[in-house]
Amino acid sequence: MFKNKKLLEINLTNNTISDRELKEEIFKNYLGGSGLACKLLYDELQPNLSPLHPNSPLLFFSGLLTGTSIPTASKLSVCAKSPLTGIWNEATVGGKWGAELRFCGYEGIIVMGKAEKPVYLYITSEEIKIKDAQEMWGQDTYCTSQSLKEKHGPEIKIASIGQAGENLVNISSIVIDTPHYRLAGRGGLGAVMGSKNLKAIVVKGNLKPEIKNPLALKEILKTDRQNIRHYTEGLHKLGTAGSVEAREYTGDLPIKNFARSRWQGASKITGQVIVDTLFKKHYACFACPIACGKEVKIKTPPFVVHGPEYETVAAFGSLCLNDNLDSIVEANDLCNRYGIDTISFGISAAFAVEACEKGFLNQEDFEGISLEWGNSQTIINLIHQVAKNEGSGRLLGQGVRLFSKKVGKNSEEFAIHVKGLELPLHDPRAYTGMALSYATANRGGCHLESLSYAIESGIPLEDLGYGEDNKLDPHTSNGKAEMVIKLQNYMNVFNALGLCKFLLFGRIGPTKVTEWLNQVTGWNLTPAELLTIGERLHNLKRMYNVRLGINRKDDTLPARLLTLARNDGMAAGVLPELDKMLEEYYRLRGWDENGIPTEKKLKELGL
Repeated sequence: MFKNKKLLEINLTNNTISDRELKEEIFKNYLGGSGLACKLLYDELQPNLSPLHPNSPLLFFSGLLTGTSIPTASKLSVCAKSPLTGIWNEATVGGKWGAELRFCGYEGIIVMGKAEKPVYLYITSEEIKIKDAQEMWGQDTYCTSQSLKEKHGPEIKIASIGQAGENLVNISSIVIDTPHYRLAGRGGLGAVMGSKNLKAIVVKGNLKPEIKNPLALKEILKTDRQNIRHYTEGLHKLGTAGSVEAREYTGDLPIKNFARSRWQGASKITGQVIVDTLFKKHYACFACPIACGKEVKIKTPPFVVHGPEYETVAAFGSLCLNDNLDSIVEANDLCNRYGIDTISFGISAAFAVEACEKGFLNQEDFEGISLEWGNSQTIINLIHQVAKNEGSGRLLGQGVRLFSKKVGKNSEEFAIHVKGLELPLHDPRAYTGMALSYATANRGGCHLESLSYAIESGIPLEDLGYGEDNKLDPHTSNGKAEMVIKLQNYMNVFNALGLCKFLLFGRIGPTKVTEWLNQVTGWNLTPAELLTIGERLHNLKRMYNVRLGINRKDDTLPARLLTLARNDGMAAGVLPELDKMLEEYYRLRGWDENGIPTEKKLKELGL
């Protein structure tokens, strides 16, 4: 018998706390995490309401498998209308907070309203309290974590915002698990939390999620964990930054704001150098056999910090022509403390340097900060200003789309975003399926909505038809629409179940995930049925955005990535055929020519 599950609803305006009970049917249709969150947000969407209005909800939803023994079942989805993009946003984060929330007996938290003064939430298996946070307002996330652990003990798990979220910066993030720092990074949800005067959420529980067939699952996972460790050994040893040099070689590493083809500096900032010179120890998120996290040593207190991930190394490194690894580690730590999305910041900083180089911006507007390529101190100085929402930080902190609109002068050609969300550091000219993925991702420029570069680079996924005998050419459009659709459907399932997408590198396909899910829930789903749920979720998020005005005009890329080919390296001369791929994508999706799901498709999916 499937036990009904609970959501926690908290209104900070009137200090009310209540439970909402959910029955099995909604989980069978939408799973949990961002799937369940989207169903609730879609049903209650007020299209004209600002993301920062007190009545705009902010959802913290753990995946349906989060907190179980399933490999990587750690993920939490933080969902809301984005202040950066104005559309659907899900910021998914690992660590241990999402599991601890389920240990408190809740699948998720819905936060509404705005507190009169700064507060934090204290949630355990036995009690829920709204507590005063005025003394912590103005602290960074590290100091906030220290303050809360002094009050409540070292075993608590904390989600908090830094000064960027307090100051309602559009590219601010929500930070968990300091000092290991895992971020619900994208879309500015730190500002949504800050707009509610909510400094932090503390969770501490002792209830374990129900598993229907624990003994059978235990036996299955013995081999599964070994296989995952085998295929992800490189991720474990070197972390995500271990791929920097390889991506420079393939053309996937963006260089000088996506304008340059090769860069020798990549060899100075790769994961191998980090491990050889700064490494302290590995660490893992909840239930993760990969352990891609790295602690690294620095020369100032606290002397050990979270090592920069690939996206951050590229954003503060190759994108800005900065090969000073120490400065990248320092910038990464600052962003973690302030609560700033390193991807969005890096793209905005590179845009500012190029705009100044082209004469579109005046150096004087940046109050003594020298805007030039390769200047590591420029990055550090700009981070401080963005966090405080002061000076030139007001421009960068809005995100590159609004920044570009203020600059004008055709600067949108090199403002690298889709639907207002800055692109991650994977070049769609190296893996053209990523062009289609970026264009159709529901939260804007996001690599995680399909992770198609993994398949295009040759990683097999037999379940979806991509084995050793069916590898796609990364530089053509052939087969890309079908591939992106399959992967988007599959990745939607991951966020709803609370699984890390690095399982794709561990060769975990939908057959295995369905087996895990059935053992935990007692259901009897097939892999095809699981992927249909993923298709339902992708279409529902699209419909959320359609209600906000999104259609084909928005499914595009910056002009630079469609018209300026690299002139050297493996991806030389490649440009994505986006219009061709889009037409096939819409047809296969069952959407009309304007990119809107048809009534027939919605009925087919039970929407």
